[in-house]
Amino acid sequence: MTSSTRANRFLRGRPDAEAAEELGLTVHDVARDLRRDVAEVRLPLPIDGAEEARGSRDRLLAQLDEHLLPRLAELSSPAVVVVAGSTGAGKSTLYNSLLGEEVSQAGVLRPTTREPVLAFNPADADVVAEGPATELSRVVHHAGVPRGTALLDAPDLDSFVQANRSTAQQLLEGADLWLFVTTASRYGDALPWQALARATERGASVAMVLNRVPTADLATIRGDLMARLRAHGMTDTPLFVVPDVGPHEGLLDDEVVAPVRRWLHMLAGPDRSRAVVVRTLKGSLGALPGWVTSLADAVENQATATTALRRAVDAELPAAEKLARDSVAAGVVAGASVEARWRELSGTAGVDRVKVKDGRARSTRRAGRARSQALEVLRDDVAGAATRTLTAAGARVGERLRAVLAGPAAPPGGEHVLPDPDERVAARDRAVPRAVQEWVAGADTRVTTLLGGADDRVLAAGKAFGERGLAALLLAGAAGSGDALRLLDRCVGTTAATEVEALRDDLADRAAAVVDDEVSAVRDLLDSPDLADDAAVALRLRLAELRRLT
Repeated sequence: MTSSTRANRFLRGRPDAEAAEELGLTVHDVARDLRRDVAEVRLPLPIDGAEEARGSRDRLLAQLDEHLLPRLAELSSPAVVVVAGSTGAGKSTLYNSLLGEEVSQAGVLRPTTREPVLAFNPADADVVAEGPATELSRVVHHAGVPRGTALLDAPDLDSFVQANRSTAQQLLEGADLWLFVTTASRYGDALPWQALARATERGASVAMVLNRVPTADLATIRGDLMARLRAHGMTDTPLFVVPDVGPHEGLLDDEVVAPVRRWLHMLAGPDRSRAVVVRTLKGSLGALPGWVTSLADAVENQATATTALRRAVDAELPAAEKLARDSVAAGVVAGASVEARWRELSGTAGVDRVKVKDGRARSTRRAGRARSQALEVLRDDVAGAATRTLTAAGARVGERLRAVLAGPAAPPGGEHVLPDPDERVAARDRAVPRAVQEWVAGADTRVTTLLGGADDRVLAAGKAFGERGLAALLLAGAAGSGDALRLLDRCVGTTAATEVEALRDDLADRAAAVVDDEVSAVRDLLDSPDLADDAAVALRLRLAELRRLT
C-alpha cells in the first residue's frame, strides 16, 4: 500500500496505525511545503482583489500555523474545544459550569475574559502537545474535562481590547472544534455569523449554544436559529439551548448544562476525540484547495496586470527615443548660450579670423595656444548645453510615463510601479554629466587620432587652434553651431564633417540611453519575481499535491 493511499484511508474516516503514521508524515510534509510557499507570496500591485487576497493569504498562514501544522505534528494530543462568543454571551459561566468549578473569571465587567484558560484531564498530561493553545493560555489540570478533550475559554471576539480580539482569533484558528456561544437577544447580530462563516471557510467542526432563551419564546427562537443555520449550510451543526435562568451569580445548575456536558463526554476517549480531530482535519484540508486556488489566481492576476503595464511602458519607448535623437540631430543642443559665447569669442579672441591659404590654416603656435585657451569656455558651454538637453529628454519621458501610468486612463497598478520622482532626478543628475563628460572626452580622442595622421589640413588646424581648441570646435559643430561648422569646413574640410557627424550620432545615442534609463527604472520594478508569469507555479504544485491527498 502506498503512503498516499494510507493517508487517504485515514482522511476518509477509516483510521488504522499505518494510516495515522502516514497522515502525520505525508500530509504534514505537504502542509509544511504549502506554508513555505504561501509565506513567500507577495502581491505588490494594488489591483482589484489584491487586498482581499492578502487577507486570505494571512488567514491561510494562520490556519496552517495555529492548527494544521501543530495538529498534524501531534495527532494524539487531546481535541481542543474552544468556547467562543461575543461579549456578555455567558461563555465563562458556561465553561465553569461544565467543569463544576470556578476556573475562568466570569462577571459583569467587560471585557471579562482577560486570560484564556485551557483545561484538560490530568490523565492526558503526557500527550498534550505544546502549541498556540498552551502558549497563550493559563493551563490547568481538571478532572471535570473528559479524557481526550481539552476545553479552552477564549476572550471575547468583540472585546474592547484589541489584544483580546487577536488572541481569540488565534485560538479559534488552532481549535479542533468550536463551541460557539450566543444569546437569544444577539444571535441575529453580524458577529456570530461572521465567526461561523470563517469556521465554515476553513472546514472547522462547530457546535452552537444558544444561551438565555426565555421559556415562552424557546420554540420560536430555536426554529429561527435552525433556519439560519440551514441557510448558511450548517444543517448538521449541533445546537444546544440554555434557558434563561434570570439574574444569578456562580455556576449554572447541572441540569441546565447537562446536554452540553453529555455531548462533550460523547467526544471523550482516544478514539472518539481522534474522530473529532480527523473530521476537522478533513474539513481543513478539504478547504485548502479553494484557498490556494484563489491565492494562485490572485498571483496570476498580478502577472496579467504586469503584462499590460509593460506593454504600456514599452509603447512609449520608440517615440521617446526618436524625439531625443531628433532633438540632437536637429542641432538644438547649441542653443542661445553657445551662440552668444561664439559671438563673444569672435569679437574678443578672433577665433574665426584664421587665415586659410591653399585650404590650410595659417597660424603661429603662439596664436594657436591663445585660441585654444579662449575656446575652453566654449567647450564648457557646449558641455553644459548637452547636459541640459539630455536631462530634459529624461525628464520629458519621466513625465510622460507618469501620465501614462498614473493618469485617468492608466492600467491597473500603474502608479505603484512609478519610481520615486526625487530618486529619478538624483539618478539623472548623476548619470547625465558622466555621459556628457564621456562624449567630450570622445572628441579629444578623435582629435588626437586625427593629429597622429598625415593630413596636412588637419595638422595645420591643430596648430591654429590647439588640440583642445579643435576638439571644442568639433563639439560645438556637433551641438549645432553653424558658425563652428563653417569654420571647420574652411580650415579642415570634409574630414571635420565626418567627425562632427560621428560626435552628433554619439550624443544622440547618449540622449536615447537617458530615455532608456527612465523606462528601465519602471521595467526594473515590473521585473520583480513576484510579478513574473510563473510566480504562481509553486502554489499550483502544492494545489496538485493537496488534491491528491484529499
